Amino acid sequence: MNLVWGLFFLVGFAVALIQWLAGDATAFEALVTASFDMAKLAVEIAIGLVGLLALWSGLFAIAEKAGLVQWLGRGLAPLFRRLMPEVPQGHEAQGAVTMNLAANMLGLDNAATPLGIKAMQALQALNPVKDTASNAQILFLVLNTSSVTLLPVTIFMYRAQLGAASPADVFLPILMATLASTLTGLLLVMWLQKIRLDLVILAYLGGLVSLVASLVFWLGALPVEQLSGVSGQLANGILMLVICGFIAIGLQRKRPVYEDFVAGAKSGFETAVQLIPYLVAVGVFRASGALDLLLDGLRWLLDGLGISAWFVDAMPVAFMKPFSGSGARAMMLDVMNTHGVDSLAGLLAAVMQGSTETTFYVLAVYFGVVGIARIRYALWAGLACDAAGMLAAILICGWFFT
Repeated sequence: MNLVWGLFFLVGFAVALIQWLAGDATAFEALVTASFDMAKLAVEIAIGLVGLLALWSGLFAIAEKAGLVQWLGRGLAPLFRRLMPEVPQGHEAQGAVTMNLAANMLGLDNAATPLGIKAMQALQALNPVKDTASNAQILFLVLNTSSVTLLPVTIFMYRAQLGAASPADVFLPILMATLASTLTGLLLVMWLQKIRLDLVILAYLGGLVSLVASLVFWLGALPVEQLSGVSGQLANGILMLVICGFIAIGLQRKRPVYEDFVAGAKSGFETAVQLIPYLVAVGVFRASGALDLLLDGLRWLLDGLGISAWFVDAMPVAFMKPFSGSGARAMMLDVMNTHGVDSLAGLLAAVMQGSTETTFYVLAVYFGVVGIARIRYALWAGLACDAAGMLAAILICGWFFT
């Protein structure tokens, strides 16, 4: 990530230098001005996000302390007993894997990472070849990179901060895109590992697909102009149900919900501040003209192939997402700020951000912590999830918002 962040500045400087040598005397002045302006805007955005991030960090802390992660993990256990047959019944790896994925589904990033590391260490204890990724470890990593997220509330918060008319309009498109990404990764790995589709696996996958298919069928009967509005209403209703449900369950479990909320809310400020350096770097990259050159080249290629280029303005998010979550968030915010939060590009950037996870980062952290050197097909399986999620995001947004 150090390399990616540094390249934003270095490439921006190189492009400005070429422009200056070509006779543009204002190239460096524009770059410095953009860095100052973006630093100011980044702080404004970050401060505005502190309250929203504190709210949801606090609510998720209540959910975690009330045992919702463990409850969801128990519900997923029968599925993963079949997807990871080399993990013995009752082994600690089963609980760690299911709890990590449950935390990811609920958007509990702070809980998901330590649980993921614990799961990888437990799977490594069962790995007969310590420097080579096992089948179970690859499946676990691919499911993490595919971003199984049911509550993308952080994206709603970013949209709200930038003045979206209905921040939750992207809820159903994100759910559908992340489902496409997850199913692609899961089915690909199952095929490579020759995991048999039995009734339990079919029941889990069929139930999830049926739920989303029912929503699609219902939405398909609506006029196109009503799609985004209905999606937003449904998402807002679900979010209020989640808020009240977290608090009610915490009270039912006799948790000190206010104290849990305050403890969780403290992390909201840290998360907001982490965005500032990425936003400044992206601002310099865009001001130099490097980003425009990249997107213009992509438009030229698509035009030559006879493909509509309506989605190109949001593609910086797709390019950055496999490498860095923070970098992709900065790209998303840059697209929203440049084109408008409710523009087609802004909506697509939000859906792309929620459709997959950071493949290279996840592989580096989880494999690095247990010393895995040979990752076999984990990388390209994760990139296949990214490609499926981004393609689904484009197709779904084209349906919902155009």
